[in-house]
Amino acid sequence: MRRVPLGDDVKPGLIARGTPGFSGADLANLVNEAALFAARANKRIVGMDEFERAKDKIYMGAERRSMVMSDHEKKMTAYHEAGHAIVGFSVPEHDPVYKVTIIPRGRALGLTWYLPETDRYSTSRRELESRITSLFGGRCAEELIFGADGVTTGAANDIERATELARNMVTKWGLSDKLGPLTYSEETGEVFLGRSVTQHKQVSDVTAHAIDEEVRRVIEGNYTRAKAILQGNLDKLHNMADALIKYETIDEEQLKDIMAGNTPKPPKDWDETLSNKPPQAPPAPAGGPPIPAGQH
Repeated sequence: MRRVPLGDDVKPGLIARGTPGFSGADLANLVNEAALFAARANKRIVGMDEFERAKDKIYMGAERRSMVMSDHEKKMTAYHEAGHAIVGFSVPEHDPVYKVTIIPRGRALGLTWYLPETDRYSTSRRELESRITSLFGGRCAEELIFGADGVTTGAANDIERATELARNMVTKWGLSDKLGPLTYSEETGEVFLGRSVTQHKQVSDVTAHAIDEEVRRVIEGNYTRAKAILQGNLDKLHNMADALIKYETIDEEQLKDIMAGNTPKPPKDWDETLSNKPPQAPPAPAGGPPIPAGQH
C-alpha cells in the first residue's frame, strides 16, 4: 500500500479484517486491483471504495452487469438476501453482516457477506446452529413473501451447506445429545479413487437411521427458528428488500439503520435524479413456465 497514493478514508485495519488468510501476493493483487479501479475512474488517489470493489471482485468475481433480470427475479433475490441478513443480525455468536447485494456475480444472483471480527480457530455449538439458521433465512423469506409454491431453487447451495454442517455436528464433532460424543464417520477415501469405492460401512443400520433423524431434527429446528425471526421482523424484511431493489447494494451502516427501524441513508454519491434501473428482461413466452432464479 506504500506504493500507491491513498485517500484519507482508507482503513487498513478494516481491509485486514475482510481479508483473512490472504498471503502477501494476494494482498499485492488486492492493491493492484484497487489501483486499476481508481485509474479507470481517472482518480489520482485510491480510496476505500476502490479497495472494497477490489475485494469484492477477488472474493466473488466480477460483476455481471450485462445480465438482465426481470423485476420478479430481482424482487425475489432482494427478499432472499434480506432474509439472510436479518437472521444473521438476530442470532447469537454470528459474524456481523457487512454487505448485501443483488448484483449478479459468477453463478450467484445475490450475496450476503459476513465479516468476522476476530480470527477464530474453534467453533461453538451455538455458533454452528446460528450459521445453519442464517443459511435458511433466504428460503424462509421466499416462503413468507411468495408462498410455499413460490419458493425457488436459489436456496440449493444454502441447503447443501446447512445439511453438511448438521451432519458434521452429529457424526464428527460429537454435538448431538442423543448420539453423544462419538465419531460415526471415518474418512477412508483414497486420493485417486472415488470415495464410494473405498469407503467402508462404519455404523449399523439402526445407528444410521438415528443419525438421519438427528440431522433432520437439527435442520428442522433451525429452519423453524429462522422463520420465526423473519415473522417477527416483517417490517424490516420489506424495508431491506425495498432498499436492495433501489440501491442494489447496501453496506453496514445502511443495514444498521434498517435493523433500528429507520429508513436507510442513500449510498455515498447517490443521485436521485439519475435512473438506476437496469434494462428490463423481455417478457416470458405466453404459457411458458417461469425460469428458476438459480443460485443466490
